[in-house]
Amino acid sequence: MTMSLIIACLALLVWIYLIFCRGGFWLARERDDANQPSWPDDADWPKVAVIIPARDEAAILPETFRSILTQDYPKLSVILVDDNSSDGTTAAAGQVAASTGRQAIVLQGRALPAGWTGKLWALHQGISHVETTKSSPDYLLLTDADIHHAPGSVKRLVARARTNGLVLTSLMAKLHCESFAERALTPAFVFFFQMLYPFAWVNDPSTRTAAAAGGCMLVERLALERAGGVAKIRDALIDDCALARLVKAEGPIWLGLTGQVRSLRKYPGVSEIDRMVTRSAYAQLRYSPLLLATTVAAMAVTYIAPILVAFIGRYPANAIGLAAWTLMMLAFLPILRFYRMSPFWAVMLPLIAAIYSAFTLNSAYQHWGGKGGAWKGRSQAFATKR
Repeated sequence: MTMSLIIACLALLVWIYLIFCRGGFWLARERDDANQPSWPDDADWPKVAVIIPARDEAAILPETFRSILTQDYPKLSVILVDDNSSDGTTAAAGQVAASTGRQAIVLQGRALPAGWTGKLWALHQGISHVETTKSSPDYLLLTDADIHHAPGSVKRLVARARTNGLVLTSLMAKLHCESFAERALTPAFVFFFQMLYPFAWVNDPSTRTAAAAGGCMLVERLALERAGGVAKIRDALIDDCALARLVKAEGPIWLGLTGQVRSLRKYPGVSEIDRMVTRSAYAQLRYSPLLLATTVAAMAVTYIAPILVAFIGRYPANAIGLAAWTLMMLAFLPILRFYRMSPFWAVMLPLIAAIYSAFTLNSAYQHWGGKGGAWKGRSQAFATKR
């Protein structure tokens, strides 16, 4: 048996496993518009406190902060934590609040202490402020400053959480997808995330798989308190999945795709997407050179080998490689449809996977150079290394 035939068979087996044995991740069925529970308008809605960490987000707040302040939720308080911005984020937030006629609390964040990542420190300050109020909320909505919420999104989140007894309800915000780089790479980012954390497994209380999308997380306050609060995960670079693991021990969680909650952060070029992925890719591999090498090799066998063998291999290796490539393309189609992208991009998935492999290697390189976890002037990965 030739090496090309062995590799082709291995790739085909991998894709058979991924399609039939990994929670149907590729079908993208877990969505907020599927089986959306309703909650009577005259019901006693629970109190919700929205906490928004913001660092140098003045330009985007007129759209995103406004979308939260104008929600038609009856018991909503809003706290924005300015994480030591240098662009007038506090002033911009105040102007948006004034223009809507809605009340909001804007906290000036304290200096980042050792052992904390920036976002979690900002969230901790917001949660601590909430806990000092006379009437503590039932839920905390932790949402990023670049996230735009459609009207009624908070009501839909609470209805799902309340109806299903969820301690964490998270929506993967629909990412900005207009530039060529975004169209080429964004759907694959979501595809890979779903493959790593199949949403059906995340949403199954009997499994240990836990994940969330940090742009929109509605968490039951008492469940988070019982789990030890965000201080328990203070050094987590991938904070959303760390939070999901923390609270899944307290009750069921749910994660789904959505078109109602959108990220307005733009990634005009490949370099911007590289920085976004590089920030946390090596952290996902627990800063392990062995896991890095294994991951890159697995990406090569799973995504790149099938097309190479299909074109240059001999029969039957080329036929098996083509079969694996076909399964790969079919698996990519649902998320392309979700992003309203041409099926043509499915043909390009091997190249896209190669680019993400390069991003992962760059993440390790940046970490080894003391620049890991870089986000708006901070390099934080060194603080999370164990």
